[in-house]
Amino acid sequence: MSKNEADRWFEGVVPRLVDLLLRLPALLETHYLNGDTFNGMETGLRLLESQQPGIVFLSQELIAALLVCALFCLFPTSNRGAKHLPNINFDNLFVCLYECYGVNQEHKIKCLVHYFEKVCLNMPTGNVSFERKVLPLKNSQSYLVYPEPDFWSKSSVSLCPLEVRTSGMIEDQSTEALEVDFANKYIGGGALSRGCVQEEIRFMINPELITSMLFLSSMADNEAIEIIGAERFSNYTGYAKSFRFSGDHVDQKSVDSMGRRKTRIVAIDALCDTGNRQYRCGFLLRETNKAFCGFFDHQKHQEYQKIFVQNGIENSISSDKEMSMKIEGEIGVATGNWGCGAFGGDPEVKAVIQWVAASQALRPFILYYTFNLEALQKLDVVVKWIVSQGWSVGEVWNILVEYSTQRLNRETRVGFFSWLLPALQDDDPMVLDVSHVT
Repeated sequence: MSKNEADRWFEGVVPRLVDLLLRLPALLETHYLNGDTFNGMETGLRLLESQQPGIVFLSQELIAALLVCALFCLFPTSNRGAKHLPNINFDNLFVCLYECYGVNQEHKIKCLVHYFEKVCLNMPTGNVSFERKVLPLKNSQSYLVYPEPDFWSKSSVSLCPLEVRTSGMIEDQSTEALEVDFANKYIGGGALSRGCVQEEIRFMINPELITSMLFLSSMADNEAIEIIGAERFSNYTGYAKSFRFSGDHVDQKSVDSMGRRKTRIVAIDALCDTGNRQYRCGFLLRETNKAFCGFFDHQKHQEYQKIFVQNGIENSISSDKEMSMKIEGEIGVATGNWGCGAFGGDPEVKAVIQWVAASQALRPFILYYTFNLEALQKLDVVVKWIVSQGWSVGEVWNILVEYSTQRLNRETRVGFFSWLLPALQDDDPMVLDVSHVT
């Protein structure tokens, strides 16, 4: 900080943050007094542990007060590890500046300083919801259970449209889409330490997401976390070491009937450092089910019930009058190279897995951001060719399993796209010309 910036922060912002902190007990009292239910679930602030589906609604003002607690490092730290909760206080973030200084770390803090400055000047009045989504295991009485390979193999669901975007960022897309957070199983990952990749950057430009780290335990293989309403406060450039805060962002997203901005973020954690094991059927199943858990939509419970019954899963479902509380509009998926960076996933396989999962979840479309990754230069060609074949989710799954089996057995070393369409290796114009495909 410059001297002028420091003066503004300590003389103007910090006293207001202290005032907000002193109002936290009253904000919490109001929060619990006004608590309601959503889809049959309570919405009050509480610990949402693993295998405990549930949702928490918080006002943006209460979130700001909770984040001030984290800034001042006031949350107890004992037993958080035993509860599989990430660190929530900001001390590690500041320690990183001294132990392993990086300009990107300084700019992460600039994003948070900017957030606190903005809410002190003009406190937002909306709400944010945090939901733990769980695909129940076999012994569940729910209609929606953790699918086995046979379920995917037999699926007759049609593939949803997939649009390839070679430029732009997921958070900048303008449609109503579920935006994928390439998450750590501990939500937020290294946001409050040294991390500065996709998830951590999102938590810096939308700091209200950090609140999820307070009460959401780590995700199991059959879980995802969906957050609706987090406001974006900052612009940025760069990535990882080149990340830089680049000024104020005015969030223009509209608001739904529950006071939440129509920004929907789903956190799904990919398997890490699997190497060739990622081609095992069990690993393919885990990743597909993880994406499906993130992408499924509670509002489509009747359609899901039909699909699971048709595939031989005949579990009961109880009616819920509150299911009529629908989110407006059809919501697609905006994603990219999930689990393909430091986690070492195969980008071609991961792209198809997410397409299959979004289609099975009955999402109307998927926007796929390639971030100029060389391995996905011909994704658009492959997608249009697959669509031209009229294949279902089950047929694509079976093809993916066959390819993965050959990779495991070292019967092929080429990528999935070239294995599926060998002519891609030679840039065959007959394959590359997809203008006739509709």
